[in-house]
Amino acid sequence: MQYLDFEQPIADLEKKIQELEQLSSSSEGVLSKEVESLKTKVESLQKNIFENLTRWQRVQLARHPERPYTLDYIERICDRFIELHGDRFHADDKAIVGGLGQVDGQTVCIIGHQKGRDTASRTYRNFGMANPEGYRKAYRLMEMAEKFGIPVVTLVDTPGAFPGLEAEERGQAEAIARNLKRMAMLKVPMVTIIIGEGASGGAIGIGMGNEVYMMENTWYSVISPESCSSILWKTWDYKEQAASALKLTAPDLLEMGIIDGVIKEPLAGAHRDYEAASNAIKKQMLKSLSSLSKQNPEKLIEQRIAKYSAMGRYK
Repeated sequence: MQYLDFEQPIADLEKKIQELEQLSSSSEGVLSKEVESLKTKVESLQKNIFENLTRWQRVQLARHPERPYTLDYIERICDRFIELHGDRFHADDKAIVGGLGQVDGQTVCIIGHQKGRDTASRTYRNFGMANPEGYRKAYRLMEMAEKFGIPVVTLVDTPGAFPGLEAEERGQAEAIARNLKRMAMLKVPMVTIIIGEGASGGAIGIGMGNEVYMMENTWYSVISPESCSSILWKTWDYKEQAASALKLTAPDLLEMGIIDGVIKEPLAGAHRDYEAASNAIKKQMLKSLSSLSKQNPEKLIEQRIAKYSAMGRYK
C-alpha cells in the first residue's frame, strides 16, 4: 500500500498493526485486543482525515497510483466484455479503451481512458493521454452504439489530451470537436463518470453525457492545478492555491450545477476497496440508464443540449 503525505499518521498505525498481528500469531492471540483497539483508532483517524480533505489533497487521491482504472471497473462491473479496437483511420490508441459489455443482462457500450501501473504499461497507455485516433475510436464506437440502440457509458480519467506535435499534426482539436458534435446529437442515453482526473478537452472529448457524475475523490477542470500555477505564478509552487481557486472537486461542481451527483467512495479512497467502488459505480450507472432509457431520442438530445447550454452562466 502506498500512502500520500497526509496519510502518514494512518500509515504509522497500520504498520504497528501489522507488527502486532505477526507477534499475535506466534503468541496464541495474546495481543488481539490491542490490535482491535488500534484498528478502531485507524478507522476513526481515517474518518477525521478524509472528511476534511483540501482540494489539493483530493487531486492527489485522484492520481493515486493504486487507484482503480477503467479496465479494473469493467472487469468487476461487466458480466461479459468484448473490447473493440482501432479508429479505422490511423491506429489503435491504447490510452482509450472501449467495447460492448453486459451489465446485469443489459448491453452497454463502455468507453474510458486507461492509465498504466508501471513504467512499461504507462508508456504503452501514454499515461492515459489520448491521441486523435483515440477520440476517433470513441467516435466510431458511439456511432455503432447509436446504430444498434445501445446506451453509452464513459469513464473519464486523464491528465489531458496528448499535447505532442504528432497529435496536433493528425488533428487533435478537430477530433475532440467532432466528438463533441456527435455526442450532442447522440440518439441513445449517455452517462459520464469521472473516475480519476478530468482535465480539459481530454476529458470532455468523451464526456458529454446526459448525466455526469464524479467519484468522491476526483477532479474535473479546464486546467490542472500545476498548469494554472505555472501560468499565473510562473512556477508550480502555487499548485495548492490554484487547486483551491479552481474549485475542481466533486462537491464544488455539484454546487455549480456542472455535474448531476457524487458517487461515494470507500473510506480512505477507491484504491482501498475495488469491489465497493465498482459496486457504487454500477449502481449509479444502472439507475441512470433506467431513467434515461424511458426518454425518446429527441428528448435525450434536447436535454443534453440544454444541460450544456446552461453552464457558465454568471449572476
